[in-house]
Amino acid sequence: MAEKEEGAEAAPVGRKKMSGKKLVLFIILPLLLLGGAGAAAYILLFSHGDKEKQQQEATQAPGNESEDAAAVDDGKPPVYVDMDDILVNLVSTSTKGNFLKLKLALELTTPEDQDKVKSVMPRIVDQFLVYLRGLRVDDLQGSEGLQRLREELLTRARLAGKPIKIKDVLFKMVQVQ
Repeated sequence: MAEKEEGAEAAPVGRKKMSGKKLVLFIILPLLLLGGAGAAAYILLFSHGDKEKQQQEATQAPGNESEDAAAVDDGKPPVYVDMDDILVNLVSTSTKGNFLKLKLALELTTPEDQDKVKSVMPRIVDQFLVYLRGLRVDDLQGSEGLQRLREELLTRARLAGKPIKIKDVLFKMVQVQ
């Protein structure tokens, strides 16, 4: 019996094989998590720049020279068209809804465009309402939020009012309740 014990002690002690559960838990799962985190980081960091590039390319497309020309000051007095007040509810997670009230004016390049703008005003208002209904209160925070809002409204007004040259969208009142 003593010989059997000595033989057992003399045999090399081998490492245990890693079980399938441990392999998945300690190797495969962390690799998948790192890969997913890397993909999410790439999408969040680099896809935003792609959207901006696409928007810039769209605004610099061949059909948009008139918009660039409309932004240039030609020395003529500007023409303004007041819009009706706009009241929309914003996207909210609280039970109490948030509302946005806007008074806007459109700046045009020529007085002849006033009647043309009034004829397409329902289309412009529709474009504004569709965009505004998707906003949250956080989207309107600070001067940067209002500047983004102005740019989006101007883009939509120009698209809805083509071929009218809309120079700018002016805020007369912005109220978030």
